[in-house]
Amino acid sequence: MFDLLIKGGTVVDGTGAPGFAGDVAVQDGRIAAVGPAIAGEARRTFDATGRVVAPGFIDPHTHFDVQLLWDGAAKPALEHGITCVVPGNCSLSLAPLKAQDRKSLVGMFQQIEEMPPEAFTQAFEWTWEDFAGYRDAIAKTLQLNVAPLVGHSVIRLWVMGADAQARAARRDEIAAMQDLLRECLEAGAVGLSTSFVPEFYATDITLARVDQLAELSVKHGIPTTFSPLFDSAATPQNVPRVMARVEEQFARGARVWPQMQTRPIDISFSLLRPSLFFARLPRWVRVLRLPLAERLAALKNPAITDKMLEDVGPDGGAAMFGELIVRGGDEAPAHLAGRTLGEIAAERGETPARALIDLSLEHGLDVAFLAASRGHDATDRIGAMLASPFMHIGASDGGAHLASFATYGDTGYLFSEFVRKAGALSLEAAVKKITSDTADIWGLKDRGLLQAGKAADIVVFDADAIGRGAERPQFDMPGDGMRYVRDAVGVEVVVVNGEVAWADGAYTEARAGVVCELA
Repeated sequence: MFDLLIKGGTVVDGTGAPGFAGDVAVQDGRIAAVGPAIAGEARRTFDATGRVVAPGFIDPHTHFDVQLLWDGAAKPALEHGITCVVPGNCSLSLAPLKAQDRKSLVGMFQQIEEMPPEAFTQAFEWTWEDFAGYRDAIAKTLQLNVAPLVGHSVIRLWVMGADAQARAARRDEIAAMQDLLRECLEAGAVGLSTSFVPEFYATDITLARVDQLAELSVKHGIPTTFSPLFDSAATPQNVPRVMARVEEQFARGARVWPQMQTRPIDISFSLLRPSLFFARLPRWVRVLRLPLAERLAALKNPAITDKMLEDVGPDGGAAMFGELIVRGGDEAPAHLAGRTLGEIAAERGETPARALIDLSLEHGLDVAFLAASRGHDATDRIGAMLASPFMHIGASDGGAHLASFATYGDTGYLFSEFVRKAGALSLEAAVKKITSDTADIWGLKDRGLLQAGKAADIVVFDADAIGRGAERPQFDMPGDGMRYVRDAVGVEVVVVNGEVAWADGAYTEARAGVVCELA
C-alpha cells in the first residue's frame, strides 16, 4: 500500500517534456511510481483532476536564516509551492559565529536586509557557534527543505574579528578562512555566498563581476550565480549586454548564472524605520538610522532637512517621490489613502520630498507610502530573458526587507504573467525553470524531478488560477511584528518528502523537511 496517491492530474515532471495525464505514488518519502492509472491502494489519496502535478518549487535566494529558528515552514514560502529554500545569501548567515560577535552580525542583518533586531533576541536562544550547531538548531522543526549557504562576511568575522571590516586579510588569515569554509561545507553548507554590493544598473561593474565569477568557475570546476538583474526602460541595453557576456563565458566552459526575479517590487515604507527605498540618498539613510527621538528632532531641523532635500535633486523629488501612493497608517488621515504624493504636494504648495517629510511629521511618522512596480519595466523583454537557458529564476529575498516589500508571489507571477498571459514560456518550461534547473545548478541531490526514487517533493496547482495574490500586512514577527506578504493563489497541495505540508488552504503538523544533501 502506498502512503500517498495523487490521481488524475496533468503530470509535469520537471524535465521540460510535455505534461501527460497520470498519477504519482509516494512511499517512504520517495516517489514510488509515475504514470497513467497506477494500480494499488493508498493510505491517502488526492484527486488532482484538472490540476497540474509538478515537483516542488525551489527558491535559490532567501534570508530565512533567522525565521527558520521559530518557523520551520518559512512562511509564506510553503503555501506558494516552495518545498526547498536557500538561505545564507548576500554574505550573511548565522554561522559560524562566535558569541562575542553576535551583536555585530545582527547589525549587518539590520542594515543590509532591514531585519528588526528583535527577530534575533525575542524568538530563539543562541545555542551554537559552528555551522553544524546551526544546522542542528533549524533541523528540529523543518516543514520544508533547506539548502543553506555560509556567508563570507561571517567567515571573515570569525577569523579576523573587528579587522574584518577594516583591512584586507593576510595570507595566514586566508588559509584559516579556507579551513573554516571546508568545515562548514562538511557540516551541510551547500556553498559560499559573498556580496560585491555593486549597482546592477551599472553594466561595466556587472560585466567585471561576471568575468570574475567565470574565472572562479573554470578554475575550480564549480557553478556560480549572482543576483539580481533588473530590466529598466531607461537603460534597455544593460541586461542584454550582461547576458551576452554570460553566454560568452558559458561558451568557454564557465558556469555563471544570473538570477532574475519574475515580479516587479512594490516597496512599502514609512519614516518610522530605515528602508531600502532610500538606498541612493545617503543623508536620508543616516537620519532614518537614528533612534526615534533623535530622528524626529533631525526631521524638524531645517539645517538637516535642507541637506536631505538637496539629495533628491533640482526637481524637488518629483521623479523619485511624485508617483508614491499614500498607503495610510495608524495615524494617517483616511482621506489621503490611495492618492499620489505628487498630487498632495501640489495642493500643499510643496515639493514632493518636502511634503513627504511634513506629512510624516504631522502624523507621528506613521504614514505608509507605496512605490509600486519598481524594477522590471517591460513584460515582453522580461519574458524573453526568463526563457533564456542561461537565466536562473530566483532572488525572492524571502525573510528579508520584511516591512518594505512583500515576499513571494514569484512563482505564481511566473505562471500568470509569462505562461498564461505573455506565452513567453510553456507550462512545462516554466516548471523546469524552478524545479530541475534550479536543483541542477545548485547540485541538490534527488530534488527537482517527479521520477521514481526521487524525494517526494510535490506541488499540485491550478494552472488557470495560480497567480500573484493580494499584498497584505501580517503581524507575526518579533518586535513590532509586521511584515508584508502575498497571499497564495491556486496552490492546492504541497508535499515535502512524502508528507502533506499544505492542503485545503492550511498548514499541517508535518515536520518532514530536511537539510538538503548535494549530489
